[in-house]
Amino acid sequence: MEDKNLHTLYASVVSALKEVYDPEIPVNIYDLGLIYELSIRNSSEVYILMTFTAPNCPMADQVLAEVRQSVEDVPGVTKCEIELTFEPEWDRSMLSEEARVELGLDYDDDDYSKLND
Repeated sequence: MEDKNLHTLYASVVSALKEVYDPEIPVNIYDLGLIYELSIRNSSEVYILMTFTAPNCPMADQVLAEVRQSVEDVPGVTKCEIELTFEPEWDRSMLSEEARVELGLDYDDDDYSKLND
């Protein structure tokens, strides 16, 4: 696959991930920083290394299924492999600027309690 096509496919996968939301925090999983690694193998197979904000997420199976379905629905993707990890443990520093704005947080704001409820 040409670099341009690979870049387009990668961007489409990122867009698909931004459609999947954490069930407890009104921010998509990509901007929350839950995606640790995203790669496209063999020109069409997507590999995702991801985490959750807490290891005991009661909706983990549903979110994983939603991630897989969203990515496999991207034209050109033939397979989506997801690996779940808790190393390193997720923390608020992984939030994107978009997530901080959505949650009304400043970089200097130390009150992230609403993320841990």
